[in-house]
Amino acid sequence: MNGRASPSNLDEGAHCGMINLRRNSFAARRIGLGFVFLWFFVGGIAHFAFTQVEMQIVPPWIPFPREVVWISGAFELLGAIGVAWRPTRRVAGWGLIALTLAVTPANIYMLQQHAQWPSVPYWALVLRLPLQVALIALIAWSTAPAARSTEAGPGAIA
Repeated sequence: MNGRASPSNLDEGAHCGMINLRRNSFAARRIGLGFVFLWFFVGGIAHFAFTQVEMQIVPPWIPFPREVVWISGAFELLGAIGVAWRPTRRVAGWGLIALTLAVTPANIYMLQQHAQWPSVPYWALVLRLPLQVALIALIAWSTAPAARSTEAGPGAIA
C-alpha cells in the first residue's frame, strides 16, 4: 500500500458518498412529508373547529360557504392521512395539490379585501401566494415515488 488512491478506493469512496446522499435525500423527504402532513392535518381540523372564521375568507360568489369549508377540511384531513400511508401517498399528493389550487380564490379574496382582516398584516397576505407555490412544490417533491437503486439492493430508497 503506497497511500495513493487506487481506482477501487475511489469507487468505494464514491459509493459511500452516494449512500450518504441517498440517506440525506430520504431524511429530507421524510421531513417534507411530515410538514405536509401537519400542515393539512392541523388545517383540516381548523375547518371544523373554527368554521365561522374559515367561512369569512370564502369569496361571496362561492355558494354554500359552510359546506365548502367542511368539504375542504375533510379533503385536507383525507390528504394528510393519505400522504402518511405509502400506497396512497402519490394520489394524496396530487389531491392536495389540486386542493391547494382550489383554495387560491380565497387567498386572493383575502388579499383584495385586506381591510376586512385588520389583524392580518398585508405583507402576510401578499406572501401567502408565493408560499402556496412553494407548498405545491414541496407536496410534489415529497410525495413523488422514491427512486430505487439497484446498486444498494432492490428495496433501497433514494
